[in-house]
Amino acid sequence: MKLKTALTIAGSDSSGGAGIQADIKTMMANGVYAMSAITALTAQNTTGVTDIMEVTPEFLGEQIDAVFTDIVPDAVKIGMVSSSGLIEMIAAKLKEYQAGCVVVDPVMVATSGAKLISEEAIDTLKRELFPLATVLTPNIPEAEVLSGMKIQSAQDMVQAAGKICQSYHCAVLCKGGHQLNDANDLLYWEENGEHYRWFYGKRIPNPNTHGTGCTLSSAIASNLAKGYPLEEAVWKAKEYLSGALGAMLDLGKGSGPMNHGFTCGKFE
Repeated sequence: MKLKTALTIAGSDSSGGAGIQADIKTMMANGVYAMSAITALTAQNTTGVTDIMEVTPEFLGEQIDAVFTDIVPDAVKIGMVSSSGLIEMIAAKLKEYQAGCVVVDPVMVATSGAKLISEEAIDTLKRELFPLATVLTPNIPEAEVLSGMKIQSAQDMVQAAGKICQSYHCAVLCKGGHQLNDANDLLYWEENGEHYRWFYGKRIPNPNTHGTGCTLSSAIASNLAKGYPLEEAVWKAKEYLSGALGAMLDLGKGSGPMNHGFTCGKFE
């Protein structure tokens, strides 16, 4: 038996709702074999992060080598990477192994607007990693940073996504929410000209949204690994995310995780 494969390069979430753990659950639920290269260990739960321990760039490189020299991934998802050295190592390895179907979730800005990584690391992301991406998946605050403009309307989302696409020559999925456009996301890409498509969704009244960004980008990577075109990969990923949220899992004292395994059978 053969399965399509996907690699997640991201940090570990000890509470299991985001990061590597959410990525692996999502990939398996979407029918691909999941592998990981861990950028950092975190001590966190649904109420917040209490400590972070980064791996060295050299050790991250060893993890990526171990994957690519044995079970070659059909797609790669990259989540939060907080230092320039780690970003440079990831970019070097993706080039070395000529990785395709690369989904980059540019985790830079919290919902509150606070920056999560340094300006130096953001510059390194832009210079080294974004040009290797098949698609970027910024939220509204991150799209504002990358486009250099304020996003206050649907038309602003189109304009910002276009700027990002033209800057890095990759597709951009600008995620709605953040009190804008409900759950409507915009995919913008270049293919014999510029194109964009709205993916409309309905906000699900579930306060437990920990790991939604990780989950969406991992589901997109899974679908790309299976050979779906980008538009269909995004649509299927949004359907999966809606199902995981709609399962209304309620765990933890803060913003809890989703039920990534809602497709796997009955939960009691």
